[in-house]
Amino acid sequence: MERWVDSYMNYITVERGLSKNTLDSYSGDLVRYMSFLGGLGIVEIGETSKLEVMAYLLSLRRRDLSSKTVARSISVLRGFYRWLADEGILRGNPLEDMESPRTIRSLPGVLSLDEVDSLLNQPDPSNPIGMRDKAMLELLYATGLRVSELTNLVLNNINFEAGYLVVMGKGAKERIVPMGQEALHWLTRYLEGSRKILLGNNRSPLAFVSQWGKGMTRQGFWKTIKKYALMAGIRKTISPHTLRHSFASHLLEGGADLRSVQSLLGHVDISTTQIYTHVTRERLKKIHARYHPRS
Repeated sequence: MERWVDSYMNYITVERGLSKNTLDSYSGDLVRYMSFLGGLGIVEIGETSKLEVMAYLLSLRRRDLSSKTVARSISVLRGFYRWLADEGILRGNPLEDMESPRTIRSLPGVLSLDEVDSLLNQPDPSNPIGMRDKAMLELLYATGLRVSELTNLVLNNINFEAGYLVVMGKGAKERIVPMGQEALHWLTRYLEGSRKILLGNNRSPLAFVSQWGKGMTRQGFWKTIKKYALMAGIRKTISPHTLRHSFASHLLEGGADLRSVQSLLGHVDISTTQIYTHVTRERLKKIHARYHPRS
C-alpha cells in the first residue's frame, strides 16, 4: 500500500504546488492510516471500504484530537481515494459521500497597538543580532507575512525604490506586499550593516541570516519573538503568527476593506480573512461594555 501513498504524494507535489508543511501533514496522515490498516491485517488498499475509514476516524476521536484535525484527515483520505479511483486502482471512491465534521474556527490572538509598540522596541539595534531582530519584527508587522515567507525572503524580491516585497506564498503563489517607511528604514539599515557582519565569509541569497551566517529557521524566530514578548511584559500567548493577526486586525480597525486585506495576506478564500472581522467586532463589544453608561 505504501507504493500508492508515494505515488499520490508525488502527484500532489507536482500538480497542486502545496507548501512543504502541508505536504508533510498530508504524508503523516496517510502514513498513520496505513499503519492503522496494517493493524487490521489489511495489506491491499483494494480491501478497504468506508467501514475501515470510519473505524480509523473513530480511533482519532478516541485520542481526543480536534475536529479540525479529523476534518483534515477526512479531506486527505477523500483526495487519496479519489486519485485511486481516477487512476483505475480502485473501482470507486468509498468516501465520495462522506461529509467533514463542522469545525469551530477560533478567533486569532492579537496585540493592542501599545503591545505592538512595546514588542517592536525591545531589540537592541546597537548590535548585529538586535538590528536583525528589529528589522524582522518591523517587517513582519508591516506586511503580515507568514513566518515562512519572512525567513525565506530573498534579496532579489525586495524593491527598495518602490517599497514593496515580492512574496512567494502558499501553493507557490506570488503576491506583492508594500512594507511602509518604518519597516523599509530598519530593513535597509540591517542589510547595509549587520547582515554583512553576521554573514562573515559566507554567502546567502536570504535576507535574514543567523549569527552563524546561515538562514533563519521558523523555530529560531519563534523563540526570538517569545523572548522579546517576555521582555515587553506581554503575558498573552504569542507567536510569529500573532503579528500577522495583529496586522490584519489593525488594518480592518483602521478602515481597510476586506478584499484588500485578503490580497495582502495572500488568502485564496475570503472566508479565511473574514475571521478578522469577528476580532474587530469583539473589540468593539468590549469598548462598548467598558464605556457605555448602560452597559
